[in-house]
Amino acid sequence: MRPKRWFDSRRPPAAFGPGPTIVKSHRNPADVVVVSNFSDDPFAIDVAFEVGQAEEIADIISMKTFANSEFCPRFISDERDLTKIGNKLAGKTVVIVSTATGVVSRQNLSMRTMLIARAAKENGADEVLLVEPDLYYSAQDRGPRAELGETQFERDKGDLKKFDGQPFTAKLYAQMLKLAGVDGVVTVHNHSYSVQKMFSEVFEGNFHNLIPYEIYIDYLKNSNIVKHGPQGEGLALCAPDQGARDFVKEMFNRLGLPKARFVMLDKERSGEREVEIKLHAQSESTFEEINGHDVVLFDDMVRTGSTVVKSCQFLKQINPGKMVFAVTHFYASDEGREKMANTAIDEILTLNTLPTVLNRDVQGRLRRKMVVLKIEKWLARNLCEILGLPVREGDALYQIDMSSKNPRFIRKIWSNDQLPELKAGRSD
Repeated sequence: MRPKRWFDSRRPPAAFGPGPTIVKSHRNPADVVVVSNFSDDPFAIDVAFEVGQAEEIADIISMKTFANSEFCPRFISDERDLTKIGNKLAGKTVVIVSTATGVVSRQNLSMRTMLIARAAKENGADEVLLVEPDLYYSAQDRGPRAELGETQFERDKGDLKKFDGQPFTAKLYAQMLKLAGVDGVVTVHNHSYSVQKMFSEVFEGNFHNLIPYEIYIDYLKNSNIVKHGPQGEGLALCAPDQGARDFVKEMFNRLGLPKARFVMLDKERSGEREVEIKLHAQSESTFEEINGHDVVLFDDMVRTGSTVVKSCQFLKQINPGKMVFAVTHFYASDEGREKMANTAIDEILTLNTLPTVLNRDVQGRLRRKMVVLKIEKWLARNLCEILGLPVREGDALYQIDMSSKNPRFIRKIWSNDQLPELKAGRSD
């Protein structure tokens, strides 16, 4: 079995332990088996293909549901072969790709994941790795007592009261995954310090929180979503609060545009959904310095859209050339779609960590100002590095999905390597 390791590119390695150790020696791709926790999941199918798996997931695992509604996964074997009973997966690493779907609930999917993990281990698998881009139960990242969830701030009675009567569900989920046979977890841009630390502890360092800096940077630089000078003149990146500062500041540093600006907001909550927005006292730029700039407001997730709309409305005071909201996890609730149709947001840039966002009916009116970057290639590349599989050089980093209703639409392109040609062909 390969060595345990931990990876979090959002925070310094010292936050939880030693830095990441990536296996460099190439293992046999045939020793890695990629499956999903529900049938015909396009996201999982694409990840499996990009990892190099030739066999279809549907030919590897059967998703059987009995008449009494109980789920029973079965790794398919040759019924005539009696020599490997209970050991079909000996020497294998089984990767379970788990995304959210509007058809099957997260509770159902999490139980399916655990049964598949147990099936893998009880049929000889050396290791089980869960790939869950939007890690389930992360919003339930602490409980009603101070010892239930470690935070980077001192929890007062108000914070404890928010969780009064609830379980610390994220920890229970991690423990149940571990008990079921999961040895490590890969996720994307998890926002919770408590969850990151606790998952790293439960899985003994084999927890990977991948941050999509390079995807965002590539699109900002090579598309026409924002306009700026060669050194970043006229561009500002914005952190919506102190919690997002490290992420957005790292994005700013990696962007490599010395004349771009970094601005940080502050929010004060006066109720469950009442929030006041102001410029943070520690913001590196003032409103005067970013007046007329194209502004990209980054965040890890959006649910109701209340705070992001208020933040964008607040930023409209500087008369931005364009106001872009970039968010990793887009929970497309009816309420959120309605609020984010507000004219304060000119365009929404998001990822398909929740694949339902690709559905035009789910997007609704937002399709006119939304672009979705599909991360399967990028995720598979990271997965190959984690597992020690060969990485295809020169391949595209991500794919792009944009409705023809978007004013920036010119023609259909499939991947980011086509962006420079498309941008060069524009007359404006």
